[in-house]
This record gives sequence, structure tokens and C-alpha cells, in this order.
Amino acid sequence: MSARMLPVPDGLDGMRVDAGLAKLLGLSRTVVAELAESGEIYLDGKLAGKSDRLTAGGLLEVTLPDPASAIEVVAEPVEGMKILHDDDDIVVISKPVGVAVHPSPGWTGPTVVGGLAAVGLRIATSGAAERQGVVHRLDAGTTGVMVVAKSEHAYTVLKRAFKERTVDKGYHAIVQGHPDPTRGTIDAPIDRHPRHDYKFAVVQGGRPSVTHYEVVEAFRAASLAQIKLETGRTHQIRVHFSALKHPCVGDLTYGADPVLARKLGLSRQWLHAKTLAFAHPADGRWVEFESEYPDDLANALRILQDEN
Repeated sequence: MSARMLPVPDGLDGMRVDAGLAKLLGLSRTVVAELAESGEIYLDGKLAGKSDRLTAGGLLEVTLPDPASAIEVVAEPVEGMKILHDDDDIVVISKPVGVAVHPSPGWTGPTVVGGLAAVGLRIATSGAAERQGVVHRLDAGTTGVMVVAKSEHAYTVLKRAFKERTVDKGYHAIVQGHPDPTRGTIDAPIDRHPRHDYKFAVVQGGRPSVTHYEVVEAFRAASLAQIKLETGRTHQIRVHFSALKHPCVGDLTYGADPVLARKLGLSRQWLHAKTLAFAHPADGRWVEFESEYPDDLANALRILQDEN
């Protein structure tokens, strides 16, 4: 990866980040949009979205992938990855823990894209080479349901649906303590953490982020919450509940209690993408998919229920 700092020329004033940077660097708008989504573009020190506007004289910081070290997709079977649905346009999977969605610099573990290639599934060729067909992501440490586009048409339709927030994304999380109120909305902007680059945080001037939640079961030291995401920022649920002082159980990165995590046998956050519903790209009919809790989360939940 190489970082470049570029002043915004007068001629690009008011232009969208993706269009302006594409002109400036001779890249396609798709590539620039992917960089923005990955958090690789800053404008005057603030994380820039692809549709943000450029200001003449502003300073752009862009981290570009090294062309010499193009990331390769390795077809490798992924243990525990279940295919929930497969047709000509989409494949819906239940992603296990410890699996990234696509290859990236520094990641040596299994990937969803590699796992699909290993079982002979052809996916859309839209998107950067290493993340073709990928229309949304889950953290490597988050399990659950996700969709990958197989046809170019499905890629275009689903990308737009996620962008326009017409996809219904339902998560379950066990958070520490008892959120008050038990049903509410967290509306707080998120950006990279000011001091720790690997984390995100609620930051003034960050990207708008909205999380709706409802506590469905309360335990002595924790609560099971049903969550609907209106936006889809990196680590959004983890950051929002940490900011409320109710981090996801087991999420040591965002301030969870290590003693409770050990007691429940958790080595990652208790967070699961439970349901996913959207208009099918082929004919517009509403489809819904659900993923069961994996063993580590189910066991932790059982321990909490037994204590009640």
C-alpha cells in the first residue's frame, strides 16, 4: 500500500470525491468508490465518502494498493460455511467466525469469496478483482447471513439496494448490562478512532450512523437485543453499544469485561447477522433468509439463561 497526499485543484471544486479523484489519479470511479468504502480516502484530515464534495485547495490523503502486490483470490474450502440459498443471480450464505468476506492486505485466513470458488460457484465479475460479487460485508469476527451477487445484473441491483437502505438487516447481540430505554434508536456519527487506527468511534463530524434496537431478553449481567441497521458503517453495532457503555459481550476491543467473556467461553463479540431480507434482483419479489446461532454464541446464551 502507498499513501499519497494531493491538493485539490480549482478545476475539481464542488465535484464528488469519486469523480474528482478518478480524474486526478486516472483510475475508474468504481475503484475510487471501493477505496472510499474501505476508509482509504481522507479530505482535510476527515474520512471522505465517495459522494462527498471536493473543495479547491483542500488536502486529499489516499492510500493506494500496490499494483505489484495484487491480491489473489485463493479457492479454498471454508469449514462451517453453509449455503442457505443458491440461484442464477444470488448465493446466500451463513458465514462462520474467523472468515473474512474477501482477501485484503495482511489477511491470511479463509475468505467467503475463496470458499465459494472452492465449491465451483461463479460470482459476478463486478467490483475490484479480490472482492468481485461482494455487495456488503461482515467483520471476520461476526457470523451470520450475507448475500453475494452471481450475475452482473444482481450486483448492480443489490449494490443500489444497500446504498439506498432498502435491504432489511437484522442482527442479534448480547450486550453488557441493561440498556435504558429497552427499545430505542442510536443516532451517532462514526469515523475512525482518533488515536487507534484499527478501531472506530462516535466522532463529531463522522459519517451518519443509525441503529435501532429492542431488548428481547434480560439476564443478570447482560441483555439480548434485536437490532435493525439503517446504515451500515464498519463496526457500527459494536461502536454504538460501546458508546452507550453497553458493549457487546466478549468484545474486548470495544471495552467488554474479559472476566464475563471467559465465563461464557467467548473469544469474540456476541454478535450475529440473524436475518437478511431484500427484493430479489431477478423479479423484485421480497425474499427473507435466516441464519442460526453458531455453537459458541448458542452456548454463551445458554449459560446466561441457566443463571436467570
